[in-house]
Amino acid sequence: MTRLHICHRLPERTFNIKGHYFPLCSRCTGILIGSLSFFPFLYFDYIHYSLNLLIFSILIMFPTFIDGYTQLIGLRESNNILRFSTGLIGGLGMVICLIMFFEFI
Repeated sequence: MTRLHICHRLPERTFNIKGHYFPLCSRCTGILIGSLSFFPFLYFDYIHYSLNLLIFSILIMFPTFIDGYTQLIGLRESNNILRFSTGLIGGLGMVICLIMFFEFI
């Protein structure tokens, strides 16, 4: 049986605690936490979805793209804290875009 992996899980790009590595790389961990952190806000407060919020959510995904792309093409080497931070705000932007997409379909 083959398993689908959505993350490369390279050890040098993954957080570890006492030698035990996370199942996701630091960027994917940030994206997951950022995405999941939006849902408590939905529970406690009404969010007015507008064009401004859509533009904002797209803009906050750019640092994740820039960090990943510049590392991919070899311009620089990112570190785990930067990968996690950009993933955190990128995950927040991604979930806002997805919710707005499904709201307006």
